[in-house]
Amino acid sequence: MKVAVGNDHAGVELKWTLMEHLAEIGVEAENLGVDTEASMDYPDIAAKVGRAVAGGEADLGVLICGTGIGVCLAANKVRGVRAAPCCFEYHARMAREHNHANVCCVGARVIGPELAKAIVTEFVRTPVSDAERHVRRRRKVEALETQ
Repeated sequence: MKVAVGNDHAGVELKWTLMEHLAEIGVEAENLGVDTEASMDYPDIAAKVGRAVAGGEADLGVLICGTGIGVCLAANKVRGVRAAPCCFEYHARMAREHNHANVCCVGARVIGPELAKAIVTEFVRTPVSDAERHVRRRRKVEALETQ
């Protein structure tokens, strides 16, 4: 599995923590974020990670900004991206299992590194449910992109 990891200036430190953690759990991670705390625009990073996931260059994505909200909003504008803000492990599990999310968004200013590692672990390890009701709902969400 390959995960594209991106961050803005608020998420530099957490990005490195998560990149190291992903390697420790056997997941290949590609750094698509910034390595400096100089102010930058989060939509640029969200687009880069979103395009990598939607284009098949990465299986999943992880985005980090101050709250996780900005990168989530921006990533969801990329066709084929299903980004979810995750503040708890349960969010990550449900986002993957029920909603087939392919990008996990976390906030470096609102959660600590240990919780972030647990969230990302849950996200990458949770399989997508093939239950009919979830598949039906996911197809309806996907159809919204063409309307």
